[in-house]
Amino acid sequence: MKYIQKILLISIFAFLLSSCGPRETPTLEPTATLAEPTPTEVPMALKVNGEGITLEEYQAELTRLQQAQTTLSTTATPEEQRDRVIEDLTDQLLLAQAAAQNGYSVDDATLQSRIDSLASDMGGADKLSAWLSANAYTDASFRVALRRSIAVAWQRDQIINTVPETADQVHVRQLLVQDEANAQSLYTQLQNGADFATLAYKLDPTTGGDLGWFPQGYLTQSAVEDAAFALEVGKYSEIIQSDLGYHILYLIERDAAHPLSVDARRTLQQQRLDEWLTAAKGTSKIEILVK
Repeated sequence: MKYIQKILLISIFAFLLSSCGPRETPTLEPTATLAEPTPTEVPMALKVNGEGITLEEYQAELTRLQQAQTTLSTTATPEEQRDRVIEDLTDQLLLAQAAAQNGYSVDDATLQSRIDSLASDMGGADKLSAWLSANAYTDASFRVALRRSIAVAWQRDQIINTVPETADQVHVRQLLVQDEANAQSLYTQLQNGADFATLAYKLDPTTGGDLGWFPQGYLTQSAVEDAAFALEVGKYSEIIQSDLGYHILYLIERDAAHPLSVDARRTLQQQRLDEWLTAAKGTSKIEILVK
């Protein structure tokens, strides 16, 4: 928004004329000095290490989240929506700031090239303009958001690419049942010499309970994962209770540098990024200015 200040200066000159007397010099009152307008402070929603997100940008981001949830038929309370937007914007600022500290910047040519590419992908500048309008962006706000997102993506890649392509992994088969009595029965059969794979295929004819290869930090049930990595090859575990039921594990093989699957590496990369963000938040000044 531009503020236009119009100043009308009126000068009044009085000339006292006399047909016989000398011309008198008029006395002028001093003109009042106009004070400089005080800059209006832009309302802020969030500050991270002194760098802020305006209230206008926050509200636009909140609108986009609400539109997405409507499209996906998902719901959230206003407080949950607020917290999600604040967290996402905080993460963006932390990553963008780290990118700048590491010497990365997005120049105008790079930004314009990315915008031109987006317009081309969407079928032209008019289509992009319509998309911006439908998603609560102005041209200026979109440029700010896109410039930051490019820096965020660069810094994110620096973090997640530190995850190697191999890791210490185990190859495990399991027996999984929903009640402890059945688990105890299976465990007793194993102790009496039953074959683990045979029992596993009876419970799961499709996969025989084969969990495949996985690294530490991959399974959702940490108790199961801890038990798997504590086993010796060719041995089975005691009964392990988890949120999924009762497990008995058998370690088929272990490899200290086994290639990570795409999904496993992606999971470890997300964990690495989450750890980085947690550490960054712990050493940053974060001010939340909206309720």
